[in-house]
Amino acid sequence: MVALGFAAAHASCRGRTFPASLPCNASALSAPYHGPLKVVSVASFGCEGGFAYLWATVGKGEEEIGVTEVLAYDESSGVWVNASRATYCVQHRLPAYVRFWGCNSN
Repeated sequence: MVALGFAAAHASCRGRTFPASLPCNASALSAPYHGPLKVVSVASFGCEGGFAYLWATVGKGEEEIGVTEVLAYDESSGVWVNASRATYCVQHRLPAYVRFWGCNSN
């Protein structure tokens, strides 16, 4: 959690073999998270293929927490959607880059 907080000041993006037509930026990856899960800040993110990871802070004050999310690009709607880590972080369903950063954290 401390590392996530430290990295929040230096949000970064790393993409590997990512189609240029898909939006791989903090805003696009944060869009699925609203309401009580609204992304307040992004520490790091990256994309590969049609998948991405997002290290972010959600909530404010005492309810603030650092989270790691995995996302999949929904080609039919043209937006990123949450991809359950319980489903996608098993059986090598993600590209290695996204699996490493999106599945090996909190």
